[in-house]
Amino acid sequence: MWEAHGRLAALAGQQHGAFGYRQLDEIEVSDRQLQHLVERGVVSRAAPQAYVMAGAPPTWRGDLQIGLLSLGPDAVVSHEAAAKLHCFDRFQRDVLEFTVPRGRRGGTIATAVVHTTLVLPDVDVVEIEGLRATSAARTIIDLAGVHIKTARVEAAIDSALRLGLTDLEELLHRLMALRGKGRRGVERLERLLITSGGHTVLEREFLKIVHCWKFPMPETQVVHERDGQFVARVDFLFPHHGIVVEVSGGRGHSTAADRAKDARRRNELQDLGRLVLEFTYEDVMERESYVVRTLRKSFMSRSSPRTR
Repeated sequence: MWEAHGRLAALAGQQHGAFGYRQLDEIEVSDRQLQHLVERGVVSRAAPQAYVMAGAPPTWRGDLQIGLLSLGPDAVVSHEAAAKLHCFDRFQRDVLEFTVPRGRRGGTIATAVVHTTLVLPDVDVVEIEGLRATSAARTIIDLAGVHIKTARVEAAIDSALRLGLTDLEELLHRLMALRGKGRRGVERLERLLITSGGHTVLEREFLKIVHCWKFPMPETQVVHERDGQFVARVDFLFPHHGIVVEVSGGRGHSTAADRAKDARRRNELQDLGRLVLEFTYEDVMERESYVVRTLRKSFMSRSSPRTR
């Protein structure tokens, strides 16, 4: 019996303190041995098909693991819970949220939200800290289809792009693949993707201004080099006009060294033929007319097409 206990403890140690009834055959533990351990209090039943080792501290990830074990091998952590696993901005609550293929729903645990889906291909599933979860792109698509504030969906998109967990091409590809499956939130997500690509809320707000006033959409986070040497990564580049835009609430540095570094960076970009515009937080958030007027004047002054 204690040999069985050791096998179960080793398995649970890899699974946030939990193991599933369906896994007993894999480690050669019998139903009778499991029952003896339950009766002795060294193992306890946490949910249908799921058990925990006595003394294992309760954790949010442990509860997610219990939910996955209870729901079955096709279940995934999804929606807000997946967003937290992916470290998306504005998703910090310890929610328990899962998705299972429709018609395969098994047991679950109290307080968990369980969604069903007709489509859950392998491309939409990843493993995070040993937990099966929806990919970053699929998580964003799922979030857009439920009652979550638009600002939080925007934060999910922006942080996923910033963290390199997905890109706009993958998001659009997965959205197109899923949109004909009765997917809710498609139109909302399409609108939000128009102004995606920045790394911060301020950058998204600048893109909203650009889109609203029908300026050409810029490329984002563009690296500039000279003779193979790094010069700068800029927030936005309008490549056909050679205009660089930087937006930041903290662009102005306080020390002489920092100011000198900013000046050298700006001069190097200008040497590459770029017109460099800088807008502060207050400009973007409170002085939209100034931003629009400055952009329009700059586009007119550089109306001849330029190349990168």
